[in-house]
Amino acid sequence: MNKLAKVMKKKQLIATTLLAMKILTVQITLAIMFACSVYAHEARAQEFLEKRLSISVKNVEISKVIQLIQKQTNVDFLYSTEGIQANRKINCSFNAKKLKIILEEVFTPLHIGYKVTDDGKKILLYPVAEKTANALNVTENTEALTSLADIITGKVTNEKGLPMAGVSVIIKGGEAGTVTNERGEFRIKVSAKNATLIISYIGYQSQEIVVGDKTSFAIKLITTTEKLDDIVVVGYGTQKKATLTGAVSTIKSKEITEAPVANVTNSLAGRLPGLVAVTSSGEPGYDASTLRIRGSNTFNDNSALVVVDGVPDRSLERIDPYSIESITVLKDASAAIYGARAANGVILVTTKRGKLGKPEITVTTNFGYNQPTRLPKMADAATYATLLNENAFYANNSVGMNSVYTAAEIQKFKDGSDPLRYPNTDWFKTILKPMSVQNNQNVSISGGTEAMRYFVSVGAKHQDANYKNSATYYNQYEFTSNIDGKINKDISIGVDVKGRMEDRHYPQKSAGNIFNSIVSAYPFFVAQWPTGEPGPAREHGENPVVTSTGATGANTDKYYALNTNLKLDINIPWVKGLSFNGNLSYDQGFDFTKNFTKPWKLYSWDNTTVDAKGNPVLTSQTFGTGANNSPSLYESFTSNYSKLAYGLLNYHTKIGENHDLKLMVGSQVSKGNSESFNAYRDLFASTAIQELFAGATTNQVTGGSGSVNARTSYFGRINYSYASKYLLEFVGRYDGSYIFAPDHRWGFFPGVSAGWVASNEKFFKNNIKFIDYFKLRASWGQTGNDRVADFQYLTSYLLGNPYGYNYYPFVVNSNNVLTELQTLYASVLANPNITWEVANQANIGFNANFLHNKLTLEADYFYYKRSNILWPQSAAVPASAGLSLPSVNYGKAQNQGVDFVITYKDITRSKLTYSVSVNGSYAKNKVLEWGETPGIPAWQQTTGHPMGSGLYYQANGIYHNQAEITADNLTYKIGTTPAPGDIRFVDVNKDGVIDQKDQVRTYKNNIPTFTFGSDINLSYKNFDIAILLQGATGAVQYLSEDGGKFTNYRNSFVEGRWTPTNTTANVPRTMDRYNWYWGNSNTYFIHKSNYIRLKTLQVGYNVNNKDIQKAGIKNLRVYISGYNLLTYTPDLKDFDPELNANTDARGSAYGINGASYPLEKVVSMGITVTF
Repeated sequence: MNKLAKVMKKKQLIATTLLAMKILTVQITLAIMFACSVYAHEARAQEFLEKRLSISVKNVEISKVIQLIQKQTNVDFLYSTEGIQANRKINCSFNAKKLKIILEEVFTPLHIGYKVTDDGKKILLYPVAEKTANALNVTENTEALTSLADIITGKVTNEKGLPMAGVSVIIKGGEAGTVTNERGEFRIKVSAKNATLIISYIGYQSQEIVVGDKTSFAIKLITTTEKLDDIVVVGYGTQKKATLTGAVSTIKSKEITEAPVANVTNSLAGRLPGLVAVTSSGEPGYDASTLRIRGSNTFNDNSALVVVDGVPDRSLERIDPYSIESITVLKDASAAIYGARAANGVILVTTKRGKLGKPEITVTTNFGYNQPTRLPKMADAATYATLLNENAFYANNSVGMNSVYTAAEIQKFKDGSDPLRYPNTDWFKTILKPMSVQNNQNVSISGGTEAMRYFVSVGAKHQDANYKNSATYYNQYEFTSNIDGKINKDISIGVDVKGRMEDRHYPQKSAGNIFNSIVSAYPFFVAQWPTGEPGPAREHGENPVVTSTGATGANTDKYYALNTNLKLDINIPWVKGLSFNGNLSYDQGFDFTKNFTKPWKLYSWDNTTVDAKGNPVLTSQTFGTGANNSPSLYESFTSNYSKLAYGLLNYHTKIGENHDLKLMVGSQVSKGNSESFNAYRDLFASTAIQELFAGATTNQVTGGSGSVNARTSYFGRINYSYASKYLLEFVGRYDGSYIFAPDHRWGFFPGVSAGWVASNEKFFKNNIKFIDYFKLRASWGQTGNDRVADFQYLTSYLLGNPYGYNYYPFVVNSNNVLTELQTLYASVLANPNITWEVANQANIGFNANFLHNKLTLEADYFYYKRSNILWPQSAAVPASAGLSLPSVNYGKAQNQGVDFVITYKDITRSKLTYSVSVNGSYAKNKVLEWGETPGIPAWQQTTGHPMGSGLYYQANGIYHNQAEITADNLTYKIGTTPAPGDIRFVDVNKDGVIDQKDQVRTYKNNIPTFTFGSDINLSYKNFDIAILLQGATGAVQYLSEDGGKFTNYRNSFVEGRWTPTNTTANVPRTMDRYNWYWGNSNTYFIHKSNYIRLKTLQVGYNVNNKDIQKAGIKNLRVYISGYNLLTYTPDLKDFDPELNANTDARGSAYGINGASYPLEKVVSMGITVTF
């Protein structure tokens, strides 16, 4: 066995051993957790009440006292503010007293009772009548009631129909109270029919229900639209939504999992204001969306920094969506905490963690079908033959209109009377199946005690491709294990382990090549002969009947990822409010690709010779990629790792009654390494053994590469609040990056933001009562962008290429044997002054609530200015120099716009719960400086206009006849001279000549300037519906037309075209690919790609009857989901508006010709079972 095989076998053995150890570790951990859970459940309530704390306040509202208790005990309280009159002010002072003593001494005199909920998670506060206050009279769910006539029962569910435990149910006026059990059920004794139940839960709208003659109630609670106590993840910590001063948007797990997609990025479009998500391909394994925060801000990489569980540069695309708790987008100076990497914004991903309570097992599985959202209609055989005739006539009028195909032959193409000699092949129908399958499964278990909490999840997903005999598919297998434990009351640890295997499988030809073959294929070619052999090739052995399958070989890519975190949290007891948080992470990835190409045969016919059975006698031709069309193999292996450690010191204190101060300082170091190896061999004797050792060494090629990276950072944050009205935040980061020279390696990036909660002012409360909440925010920050090529401060050297230019060999003589050796040559000069881009970001916005917090509005205006953009110099270097000038930091750009979200949520008298949310984002950028070519006319300049603006000749209709051409009196110097039916170009500079000076910048590209989404949720009884409409405007697509004698045409290009018998048409005559002058880029082929689509639709039903509960099932939900179901694009008929959306900063919007894997629409059915 050769060395490579031994190495691979050893790696497989190590991987198998590690996997077995991981499985065993998880099993042991789960067993321990279950044991701890059973033991701790009974003691949990007593633990709460035995906790000691100190409180000393004067003239403070009851609600403030409750907050102080919550902070010291981590116990949540449930109560109705009106029910217990929480705005009453009291005095109290306790030093190291048990919680149960404090509760009795504080609340009993105030006629407030308390009860620890059955699950030990919360404490219920409720009003009690004065005569029973000392007895703390609470009706228990398990109480043996004597008068059934006085018993009221009910069940409380959320908007999805899921039962809610721990909901407060109180008799208005102070008689009694209770809480719902884990099934959402309650029982309570009432004394009169006119009694009123107050149903309340933190984060949900309270309800008051008059008992009347009913004895049983089904109650549905709706979340408050604006939950100011919600915790929002920010850089290196969390904040309450009420105290946020930056522009931050968040999406929760529920919305992320509504879309039946395998790639998380595809579920974000239309969800978050300010986040632009564009999906350019639907190919399994390569279907990620491009994410941009508030549009484009630089000529270089506009990608946002992705941070997963505190660790940057982890994959967002391939995270299991069922393991995600939330995704937060930092859009302004709030991102400055990430310094030199935050100029394009930051996306924070938080995965789920265990919660107190019994183990909860959730099983989710869904199965679906996908198909292209849109495919172009191509010309059939008769139409294509007619077009070839027309092209021949336009090239030489003397040959007539049927010089290539006669009218009789064209008729045979139409009627199908001779399908072998005159076939009419619809290549899309031949190659693609009506629909392909996909599925997704996930099992998770969550729960824990005060001592240990856990969330463990495993998942698998599969995507098939559109091809009928597909060799393309994507499989993914992942697991997540997040464990949190308490060593003692002051020290906690967390251990996170996440693993993933991405299995991509493709044919030897790429998706672009296959779809190019489909749209280019001649419709009068046979796809497959009656005897089963594939038809002939159009060129280069490309017949998609074969190249879309495994007959040409296989290209596999297996990627293994391991992400780990070790967390340590220490509450420093001798300094009140001081704590330490630390995190160590180690991420490892292995990528193994294997591309084995097998020779394949295609068959052609002379249209005459047949055998005895009447079948055509075929001639074969062999194709392949290796020498002499032999089998070939290319393999590569890449190993990369990253190590990161950070530590934070947090200090929180209150000074007096109104001053709240939080301080955080931290430091972070990271290192990474990547190594790769590749090898190629061909001339395999057989396709049976697909390993490198079986290939010949004649054409052997080997290669390899390596890279390293390192960063060090120091950062901090100060938060100050006065009376919850005046808010101030300062963040700063001092970054050092390996990318730059030592003298330019460090930079400081500050950010400051402020907020004013005007609705907390007395004048506001007394005079502006129609607004429930109003906060004004403003921020400024300076961040950096180091997403540029490494080590540009050093001169770049390359090995000379013997098959190209810059080859400078030398010869050595050893024992009279001359050997030619390669040399290094300088390819790009060094720029020792290279540094990061600098982004100055300003933002002003507000949050407002109306109609008793049912209606909320959040809006922001932003202004960004980017400087020091690294960009090539405009000066030219003589080719004889053999090198290029380095890029320098001189570019400047500006971007400004607005984003907003408005939400309304309510419940009708018929218990229909509904919410409607609309969000939008508008961003427009312009180039301020980037080395404009000297002397070009104003209409070709980019400075002062948007990035990515292409140059196009201006189309002005078509020439209908020779008289119009003569009247124009223009000389065309860009190809052929115009003829009737050609596109008319505008002489922009009025010199009588059409040349390159008449090209004009079109200040649009295929990235939209305005994106929007509308999220609609309805819930009635056990049914729920979620609808997401999403769209974009302000973008264009260039539809390049490649039709001619080598490529088929799209119907949309030739329908209604100009011909000698249809001279009034406004569609140009057919052309032979680029042989006509108007094959040059011109505005005739630019189409608006404005669109609106039904992005996501989900309809669900929750089964909550007693039969499934007896079986141990807490909840069962069935649903059907859809993705990209309907798309409306008035100006773009042939292709999806997002296809190939990728714009070069130099101004070249890549044209669409169909040579791309299409975007997908999906219909999926699923079930979720919770135990």
